Amino acid sequence: MTDETDNAASPAQSPGSAALPAVRHNRLIDLLRRNGQMTVAEMVEQLSVSRDTIRRDLDQLESRGLILRTHGGAIYNDALVRVDTTLGTRMDAFTAAKQRMGKAAADLIRDGETLIVNGGSSTCYFAAALGERQNLTVITNNLRLPPVAPENALRTLHILGGIYWPVSQVTIGTVGFAEVPGISADTAVIGATGISASGISMGRLEEASETAAMIKMATRTIALIDQSKFNVTAFARVATFSQITFVVTDAWPPDAIMTAIRKAGTQLIVA
Repeated sequence: MTDETDNAASPAQSPGSAALPAVRHNRLIDLLRRNGQMTVAEMVEQLSVSRDTIRRDLDQLESRGLILRTHGGAIYNDALVRVDTTLGTRMDAFTAAKQRMGKAAADLIRDGETLIVNGGSSTCYFAAALGERQNLTVITNNLRLPPVAPENALRTLHILGGIYWPVSQVTIGTVGFAEVPGISADTAVIGATGISASGISMGRLEEASETAAMIKMATRTIALIDQSKFNVTAFARVATFSQITFVVTDAWPPDAIMTAIRKAGTQLIVA
């Protein structure tokens, strides 16, 4: 169906084929608001218009800042992770994608490793997927992580002290312990607020600083970044791609990010 057919249709036919593009745009925004994210194919089916029409609509809505285009679909702008979004809300967003990412990252872990893990929903799903591992030492500031980490996988689990932030359910403070001058880890597993061609970033300076310290203490770093964070640049940059060993995500990133990842020699895993 072409745009001319869409424009000629009666508003009584269906919300998707309404005479005015603005009506269709409102219907599209409402669908994305309720679903969080959708593929182009799902939008075509819901609105009964062509793929070309949907793509043009998405281009217009993105230019107005109402949505974010993703590979093969779109995300409603309010679904993007914000600084003050509670961890509970983030745990319920893009659940299936984060479970796939968590499993893919867990498959990179070897028995007996020492892991240092930051806050966030994606790292919780990673911890929950560690059931096939054994004898792991886990260091984290993520207070949501201990209840979900499989007991059979753990040798010990250490909680970093500091100030408690209830919104993110993390502690913020020195990455270390008073009894020893410093710690080291085999792998840092981190989530972040955004990813762009310049690297990964977070919305709060204190949390970004703590995560950057975790990366420096680890031999390698796995970054868990779902597609809602593509082309998002938050307040504080945590790391460039040269500091990251693996980027694990749920969709192919935009070209600029892909180019930066390849140039840095970082390995990309799309779950």
